[in-house]
Amino acid sequence: MKIGSMKKIVSLQRNFFKTHNTKDLHFRRKQLKTLYSALKKNEPLLHEAIYKDFKKSEFDNYTTELSLLYKDIKEARINIFQWARKQKVSTGILNFPASSYIIPEPLGVCLVIGAWNYPYQLSFAPVIAAIAAGNTVILKPSELPTRTAAAMTKIVKENFDPAFFTVVEGGVEETQELLKQKFDKIFFTGSTKVGKIVYKAAAENLTPVTLELGGKSPAIITESCDLKVSVKRLVWGKFLNSGQTCIAPDYVLVHKSIEQKFLEQAKKEIISQHFAFENDNYLQIINNSNFERLTKMLIPEKIYYGGETNAETRYIQPTIMQNVTMDDAVMQEEIFGPILPVLTYETIDEAIAKVNSLPKPLSCYLFTKSSSIKKKILKEISFGGGAINETVMHISNSNLPFGGVGHSGIGNYHGEAGFKTFTHYKSVMDKPTWLDPSIRYYPHTPFRFKLMYWFMKF
Repeated sequence: MKIGSMKKIVSLQRNFFKTHNTKDLHFRRKQLKTLYSALKKNEPLLHEAIYKDFKKSEFDNYTTELSLLYKDIKEARINIFQWARKQKVSTGILNFPASSYIIPEPLGVCLVIGAWNYPYQLSFAPVIAAIAAGNTVILKPSELPTRTAAAMTKIVKENFDPAFFTVVEGGVEETQELLKQKFDKIFFTGSTKVGKIVYKAAAENLTPVTLELGGKSPAIITESCDLKVSVKRLVWGKFLNSGQTCIAPDYVLVHKSIEQKFLEQAKKEIISQHFAFENDNYLQIINNSNFERLTKMLIPEKIYYGGETNAETRYIQPTIMQNVTMDDAVMQEEIFGPILPVLTYETIDEAIAKVNSLPKPLSCYLFTKSSSIKKKILKEISFGGGAINETVMHISNSNLPFGGVGHSGIGNYHGEAGFKTFTHYKSVMDKPTWLDPSIRYYPHTPFRFKLMYWFMKF
């Protein structure tokens, strides 16, 4: 899309929103059904595109992207009448005999900026929530996986009126031009650095923003954990998508007493899970710049296992680094790749202090059998969401709002939380005229003050 036409498409969508068609719940359900059918019909195209972009297999594409979208659509279509219902609330004696209620209403024209690491899921999931809430949507997918962006554009333009839902392809220039437009909501998924740019641009128009960012998500391994199961789940969560997952365990804090056992088990588990291009169990790094960024983090003398790289295929072997300190390069930024730094601690307070010395993470994972440690971690570490004795899978439960806190994000979505993210809750008091006590009107008198004092205590 040409830059000059972006203002036109926003205007087109705003005019369509003013027709109030999107406020019809049956219209919303129909659009969601259309999206479901379009994705299903084009599964071969979606599989082929993402494999060509960074070797994501059909298995991984379905399980980590498409299946989650199908689930989101089905859930939204089933629950939309409940989510959008007018909610009655109490009024209180001061406003008797009025009634009070809250009306969920769509915000308007929404911009969704997707991310490259799960290009379908992180683009369409917010779109599903926005449509369910009754908005029009402009989707800006990441330009890095070019074929998936093209596939999404093709599917949307073949199945939707651009006045309701359309896609804008392009890079930084196109995104900057979009951010100059007036939207009623902006939803961004990506890095904290770019999130700040989006937030600043939105502030010019006082546009509400949801930012799904990232950060250094810790995994804490205690001496009481089931080590074999813990490591199996940790290795899977870390190296899924070649570590290019915003909620992947970014680093591990292991109790000093089990450090060597942990390292041996982690190496064994990586080997057993067969992370290799040949069997489609492993992805490429998305591009050369990210490949170079990751390889600079590797310190040869600290590599316990892995470290093999191939610039031509953008391959980085699943790598474990030991004897890592908080000052090492690998601890200075979110890794977003298949490198697992291992740090040790002596006491749980020490582990908590290390986590809290960094900005609040998007996720936190704890592996333990100790109830007291569970309570302590949940009380003393602030994070967006996470799991105990598991990694990553909390994202699959739509009853758990997904989002960050502080530097890892603003706002959340998934399930009803996604509907709420794209909704304004309009408060209304409805009062009849058959009773109109004079107590609140002028002139004020001591008697009226006494009555008001009494009424306002309730």
